Amino acid sequence: MPPAEGPPRSDRRALVLGGGGLAGIAWHTGALLGLVGAGLDMGGADLVVGTSAGATVAAQLAGGTPLEAWFERQVDADLQNKELAPPGLSVGELFEIMIRLYEEIADPAERRRRIGAMALAADTVPEAVRSSVVGGRLLEHTWPARPLCVVAVDAFTGERHVFDRNSGVDLVDAVAASSAVPGVWPPVTIGSSRYIDGGVYSSCNADLAVGYDLVLVLAPMVDPALDDQLALIRSTGRVETLSPDDASVAAFGPDPLDPSVRSPVARAGLAQGEQAAAVLDDYWKTETKTKTRTD
Repeated sequence: MPPAEGPPRSDRRALVLGGGGLAGIAWHTGALLGLVGAGLDMGGADLVVGTSAGATVAAQLAGGTPLEAWFERQVDADLQNKELAPPGLSVGELFEIMIRLYEEIADPAERRRRIGAMALAADTVPEAVRSSVVGGRLLEHTWPARPLCVVAVDAFTGERHVFDRNSGVDLVDAVAASSAVPGVWPPVTIGSSRYIDGGVYSSCNADLAVGYDLVLVLAPMVDPALDDQLALIRSTGRVETLSPDDASVAAFGPDPLDPSVRSPVARAGLAQGEQAAAVLDDYWKTETKTKTRTD
């Protein structure tokens, strides 16, 4: 069955979680817990869109396990998922390649195809090894009932693909594909094609939330496409964004794939989420939240 072309539309709330490596997973987890702790019902979004690091957290959030448990898996060394040391390109080398391709190739589709070709040729770990690591990040390996969309890019065509529970694709495969950093991790085989990190198209892919009344975008990394995507959302609804503050950026350090940053980044994200909750309180107000306060 081919991947779904896009998420279902509604007039309600969408949560968009962008890419950012292991640091991004930790920051998302902390920031979301900070918002939840202040009374915001982040798990009650009518759609969750996840790209790369955001795909992992989106799957975790949509699965229903309390965020407190995910936070502990970030900050407690005994609970942290065992991660691989990247055998391919370093983050610095990858950034240099990306900058050069952006300078040399004006057509985004051709640029994505070149990145896909680079990813397909890279000498990295076997797919099964990488899939096992991604699977270890998830307590549930089946698609949740709550609407969840996971974004990846076809390594051959450069086209964006959106996977959901109707795509006929294993959840772990979809999340692994969405976070298959080109040149660092192997492209993921799904059907007759292979897929790479959804961030190759856009770090956030927030345009998939167009049509929802309220959209909240958590963007751990700079996304050149985000401004245009936010403009599209504003044509039909309202949108707010949250990105790492100075303390969170400092915790990220130079390498977002370094497992050692998980605890400090998660704690910085928690503090930031608690602070942001006051600003987002009226924006993300829900019946669930009101009921909780009156019980």
